[in-house]
Formats: sequence, C-alpha cells, structure tokens
Amino acid sequence: MMHKQRQLGLRMCGIALAVIAAGVSLADDERRPNILFIMTDQHRWDCIGANGNELIKTPHLDRLASEGANFTHCFVQAPVCVPSRVSFFTGRYPHSHKNRVNYTPLDRRELLMQARLRDAGYATAAVGKLHYHPPDEREAKRTGFDHVELHDAVPKLDEFSAYVEWRREHDPLSHLDYRAIAEDIPTGKNPFRQAIAEEHTETSWVGLRTRHYIEQLAGSDQPFFLFSSFWKPHSPFEVPQPFDAMYDDFDIRLPEVMSLDDITRLPPPLRLLILRGKPVYDIDRERLQWIYRSYYGAISHIDREVGRILQTLEEAGVADNTIVVFSSDHGDQLLEHGLTGKNCFFEASVRVPFIIRFPQQVEPGQYDELIESVDLLPTLFELAGLPEPYENQGRSLMPLIGDADRPYEPKQAVFSENVIPEVITSGSGLDFQFQKGEGVKGIRHPDAKMVRTRRWKYCYYPEGYAELYDLEADPNEMHNLAGEPESLDVEAEMKDRLLHWLTTADEADQIAPRWLKPHEPVHQGGDVPRQPIDESVN
Repeated sequence: MMHKQRQLGLRMCGIALAVIAAGVSLADDERRPNILFIMTDQHRWDCIGANGNELIKTPHLDRLASEGANFTHCFVQAPVCVPSRVSFFTGRYPHSHKNRVNYTPLDRRELLMQARLRDAGYATAAVGKLHYHPPDEREAKRTGFDHVELHDAVPKLDEFSAYVEWRREHDPLSHLDYRAIAEDIPTGKNPFRQAIAEEHTETSWVGLRTRHYIEQLAGSDQPFFLFSSFWKPHSPFEVPQPFDAMYDDFDIRLPEVMSLDDITRLPPPLRLLILRGKPVYDIDRERLQWIYRSYYGAISHIDREVGRILQTLEEAGVADNTIVVFSSDHGDQLLEHGLTGKNCFFEASVRVPFIIRFPQQVEPGQYDELIESVDLLPTLFELAGLPEPYENQGRSLMPLIGDADRPYEPKQAVFSENVIPEVITSGSGLDFQFQKGEGVKGIRHPDAKMVRTRRWKYCYYPEGYAELYDLEADPNEMHNLAGEPESLDVEAEMKDRLLHWLTTADEADQIAPRWLKPHEPVHQGGDVPRQPIDESVN
C-alpha cells in the first residue's frame, strides 16, 4: 500500500480557487501561475532529510517537501546530464529526442518547455547550468529564454560563463591561480576544503542571481518561468567553509562492498568499469568518508540557498502563485558497486528527489508511486492551463496530487536509457589509474535500456547481456539474477515490458508537424499496456 500523508482542508480551499484542467485556458482576468524550477546536478534521491536521511541537514528542502508533493520514486530517463535534462524539458524519452550523450547539439526543430511557455506569454529566465546545448547565450535565447546567465563549470568554456565574469568583478582573488589561493587558506579536517570564499562560489552565485530575477520578474504583468540550476553536488568534492566542516564529527554509512563473484556476474561494460580502476577493496575508506562528508556539505550549501530563494518569493509577494519544482538530472554512485559518477542503472544513479509545491492546487504529502522525469512537463502545463504538447510522452500527475475527481492509474513500470557508461574516474580524489582515453575503451554499449517495476529491475544490453534485480530481497542491487534458471520467467516478462514500451514510445521522429492543432494531444508512450503482461511480475 502506498504511504501518503495528506493535509486536510486543501480540497475545500481549492473550491474557491480557479480550477485549471489540461488544455483549458484561463479567464482573461486570471494570471497564470509563475514557475520556479530548481535543479541540482548529480543529487541522489536519498540525500535530503525528507526522504529518510536522518544525518544530512536540509531544513529548507524538508520544508518544501512538507508543503508540497514529495515523490520518493522518481526516475530520470537517462543517468547522464544532457539526455536527462532534455527529457525534463521536452517530456520525451532520449530515443525520441535523440540527445543520448553529453554535448550533443539540440535538434533546432525542438520546442522546449521554456519556448512553449514564452509563446503562452511567460517571461523566461535561466541561471546556472543548462548543459543541453553549446553554452552560448545566443543559443540559450534561441531555445526560449529571454534572460540567461550561464555557467556550465567547464574551464574551456569560461568565455561563456556569466559566473566567471561576475567573480572577476567581485572576488579580489579571482586573478590568482586556484592552487595559489589554496596555499593560503587555513587547513581544516576536511582535505576537500574549497579555496574560493563561500560568497564567491558558483552555488552562492546561482542563489544570488536567482533571487535577483525573482525580484525583477515578480513586478511584471507577465507570469514568469525561472530555471535555477546548481552545479553541485557534482564532483569535484570541494566545499567552502563552513560547509566543509559541517559533518566533520559524523561517520556516514559507506556503501557495501560488492563481492568478486557478484562483480563477475555483471555485464562486461559494468564489470570493466569496476575492475579497470583501482579495486574497490583497496580504496582508502577514510578518504571516501571525507568525500561523503563533502558531498553532504555541498547539498547543505545548496539547501541554504534554496531557503533564501523561497524567502525571496515570500518577500516579493508571489509565493502563493508560484509553482516550485525541485529535482536533479541524475544521482551519484559515490563508490556504490565500485563506481563513481553515474552512467549506470543502479538506484543511486537513476533515482532522484522530486518535489512540486503549489499551495493553490497541489495536495501536500509523500507520494511513493513510480513516476518519471517526463511527467513534469504535462503536469506543469496542466497547472498553467496550457494544452499538452502533441509530442509529450509523459503523464500529468495532477489526477494524483491535485484533482480528486479524476482517477489516476499508477504506472506499473518506469524506464531509462543509456549509451556510454563513461563513469567519471579522474579528478575524483580517489586516484584511479586510468590512461588518457582508456576510460571508455571497450565499454561502449549503444542503446542499453532499463525497466523497473515495484519489485523488479531489468537492464538489457544489445550484446545479449542483462541485469535483473529483486528489489524486495536485494534493495542494494548486489546480486544479478539474469540468466539464473529460477529467474527466467521473470526475465522474460520484464523483457516483454521493455519491448511494449519501445513499440509504444515509438523511436520514429517525434517532432510535431506545425499544422497539428494544439488541442488535439496524441499520447506517445508513457506506461506499458497491461496485456499481455503478467501483472504478477511487479
């Protein structure tokens, strides 16, 4: 049974408010709600307090979760930045929008979320990391943003970085080499203390500029869509004071070590990634403890900025009419299964925090249903009274979280895709001995797919390899059951689910013809048909 905590009275209050149904326009005297979409990078689902982590300090995210719909089982459509972000902004799966790896240019025919909202009368702005196209301000504006201040945190792209330009103006030490600054800062217990002062870090900058745009746009006659995108807690694991010391005295539970026998049962791409680096058994566990402490500190730093952003909404008088979304593009293995970064289908990589707060229409509570990142776009458009885009492959969550008179059929399965599991192995502080170019040699596996139900997870590789996990008996995904005689029936059923999804979410070009009427949505994908799937396999 799904566990939900509901706050009474929302339904009665909602009667007095404007009811927005999918595809129904607002009255002329009603203003569409503002939308604030806050995204972090490489943020595990279990690293906020509201999701059961009793150690991490995230009071502002916990408050947001208590005031909104907090989804504990949200899965991204790809465990890597660019394809995942494009799925968020298109409502489509990677095999449909074709952005399958990082640094792949967008199809110029794409209409992203912000472009559709701008066409509907929204003022649009983006601060921080976009990462789904070349980080040129002109290109960002072409995709639908009126105002942009970008920072993709790639040194070779500093010429495009508004943050780098801002820091040059505000940080008197910005002209110095980072190593030179690091030599002069006092040392703490944490070896990953960041040399840049907290007020000059990219995290603080994203918070500062987000607040600026809220103040600027709140006074406009237009509703606004503001995308606030933090680079952290993505590696490198450097954290400024005082967040570097926040967890000095805590012992964080480290990942379970995978046995060599279980490693050998993994598909070759994953097995190579684990065994080609420094063996997980030889990793300095104390150093890994500091990486976890720094990762937690980076999230607490973001949480502080989220609190300031929410306060600015209050002060600007727009909190009640602003939809606030918080999520991440993917998680982080943090040495679970001997892997760093992402690019695999383990829960740590594909499962992310996902919160929607909108006092007027969203019923607060914890929701344990399976959902996907492609569900965000149709949900926001229904809340805003806009027609669902023709190409959308997600499903609005409003029947679940906001409209008791409309039935919601829970998804029986969720899906993800991957192309190259090039887990980040350099610059992580773990001293992996990889030669240049060796990190991805021999481990490419095009079109790997994942299907996950409540109980089972199945990952298919075209080379004929597979993963199968019983998430009830093996929640840490340590024992691959693919190919085991007692699991063959389940494996066959899960493969059928995957095939049904691929045929439903057609791999053909999903760009909508411009002549299609916007009020005639055609559903392309989403959940798999119930028949002939055996529903006992869930």
